[in-house]
Amino acid sequence: MESVRADAVGTEHAGEILAVRGCQLDAVDPATLLAGDVEKRPWTAWAGPEETIATTGTVATITATSGDRFERVRRQAASLFADRDVSEILPAFARPRLFGGFSFHSGGTDRHADADWTGFPDAYFHLPTVSVIERDGETWLTTAAVGPDAATTAEAARNRWESRLTDAHPTASRPPGIAARSQIPEREAWAEQVGAAVERIDRGDLRKVVLAGAQTVELAGPLSVPAALDRLGETYPDCYRFGFAPAAAGSGTFFGATPERLLRRDGRRVQTTALAGSIGRGETRAEDEWLAEELTASPKDGHEHALVVEAIRAQLDDFADHVETGERTVRQLATVQHLQTPIEATLDEEVHVLSLVEALHPTPAVGGLPPDDALAAIQESEAFDRGWYAAPIGWFDAAGDGEFAVGIRSALAHDREATLFAGAGIVADSDPDAEWDEIQLKYRPILDALR
Repeated sequence: MESVRADAVGTEHAGEILAVRGCQLDAVDPATLLAGDVEKRPWTAWAGPEETIATTGTVATITATSGDRFERVRRQAASLFADRDVSEILPAFARPRLFGGFSFHSGGTDRHADADWTGFPDAYFHLPTVSVIERDGETWLTTAAVGPDAATTAEAARNRWESRLTDAHPTASRPPGIAARSQIPEREAWAEQVGAAVERIDRGDLRKVVLAGAQTVELAGPLSVPAALDRLGETYPDCYRFGFAPAAAGSGTFFGATPERLLRRDGRRVQTTALAGSIGRGETRAEDEWLAEELTASPKDGHEHALVVEAIRAQLDDFADHVETGERTVRQLATVQHLQTPIEATLDEEVHVLSLVEALHPTPAVGGLPPDDALAAIQESEAFDRGWYAAPIGWFDAAGDGEFAVGIRSALAHDREATLFAGAGIVADSDPDAEWDEIQLKYRPILDALR
């Protein structure tokens, strides 16, 4: 099933015009767009290494459930972008794009009541009504509209929002605090899951599988997700920070700060990163360095990381005439250190970013090997639906360029409750206690932003 909905005029009808207008703003934080107005859905926040974006409203929404969801989204987006009137003054980075993501599994089972993924279908993207983009030292406001009077509507909205944003400021908010916590699975059940996975690896059924847990926290006060993202930005400035709040009634807000880029496509250049193998941070620089050396020398973590690099290279080989693997290094975050390897590819021909996303998802860093067997093991073992956790999230444009991250270090928030997610890669010599400690470390980014 697939659908395209436009909130002003039905874009499912051929010939509708998409109009986009914009202007440059002086010293406006994109987060200002969400100040005091996050109850008006949908809204999106996106911050990557090169840009920060905030959006609100939607002129068109694309959804797809099960089946060939990546191709369905691509096809409907092409229809939406087919007849567009974009202001010539807009720089390339301020041109219209669709924001959204995919679920980890196609057709989730929703077996964990606390992780209510209402509003987050197998595929969901929207073209915002209003966007504020900060990049390359510039900030731009864009407005979009669809229909026979789209240009006039977009221009009027641009004038209205330019005036509104000039004197506005982001709203600060204290963390809500945590009143209670619970985990699925509990530690004993986790040890059984890891043990069963290691047995399957020893039998040769699997080479690796990533098992995840969910931690539900009851909040002591109201949560402002934009404020939480601001706190995450202070602690994790080099990570992708994201927030997705769909318009569907009863939907929560999916947000986080992920260190893992799935891929970026810019013309025929593709960039991605293998991120696998983890260890904690030390109390001192000397302890940090010792832990980094332990991680680098660890046969278990080195093997896990090599599997991810090998799989990504193989997946890109189908599209590229050249794939280059960079140097393996240790990436230090606030609470954890990872092995990482940058990978770049030059495409044989123009390939839409969604086709690449489909080929790479899920990487062995969040799924396992062989992919289909690992996915089956995850669905069999885990007591909850992953929803958008560990799945592709990001944006793409009319040219088929785009950027996607992997939705880890994340949480799904509803009112005064949030469900956090974390996973660990299980290989032949995995120890249940060590893997338990690893997922506790991976809950920390969101926990620290809440308490």
